[in-house]
Amino acid sequence: MIKFTKVEKQYSDGNMCLKDINLRIDNGEFVFLLGHSGAGKSTLLKLISREEKLTDGKIIVNKENITNIKDRKIHNYRRKLGIVFQDYKLLQEKTVYENVELALRVVGEDPKNIKQKVMDVLEKVGIADKYNKYPDELSGGECQRVGIARAIVNKPSIIIADECTGNLDMDNSISIMKLLSDINKEGITVIMATHNLELVKEFPRRIVKIEDGKIIYDTKRYA
Repeated sequence: MIKFTKVEKQYSDGNMCLKDINLRIDNGEFVFLLGHSGAGKSTLLKLISREEKLTDGKIIVNKENITNIKDRKIHNYRRKLGIVFQDYKLLQEKTVYENVELALRVVGEDPKNIKQKVMDVLEKVGIADKYNKYPDELSGGECQRVGIARAIVNKPSIIIADECTGNLDMDNSISIMKLLSDINKEGITVIMATHNLELVKEFPRRIVKIEDGKIIYDTKRYA
């Protein structure tokens, strides 16, 4: 479970990006974060991944208080997360296989297990036949599938997707959404920031709408 309690985020320039955020996301949920650019969606996700520190309040992720987590423990905490980026963030000089392989190597995976795990996850996202291709030889949709493979290869409990279909056309966006939905069915929590209302209508899920740093709408309210 992810729980925000009276969370606020203010930047050094005085900009109050998030205000009094109270939010609970249960294990296995799929949640859309909706809002225009600058509304606070990305900041909220960065607080979960601990790329940003909150100014006030408390955040609990899977029973762990990450509010004041020590810097030396952040690496271990992030192993529980899979992050999918809008611009893919693939290493251009490495093949599809090598991009995913690296995610296993950095966490100290037994080298004997790496090849099987990489190929299994590439098969899962439907891109195993491209394992020896480089990012510039792939379409945008294929690049995002590599990004998703990299995000899930370490079997995270939470997937954070920040505008992960923002650079894709509608057909590819739907394809990526189907993939994320299948991943969610395995019990993995998915939190996806988007402004694509067509996509949200196509895949009805819980919606949390943010405007000017505040949650103004949530299709699932807790007592």
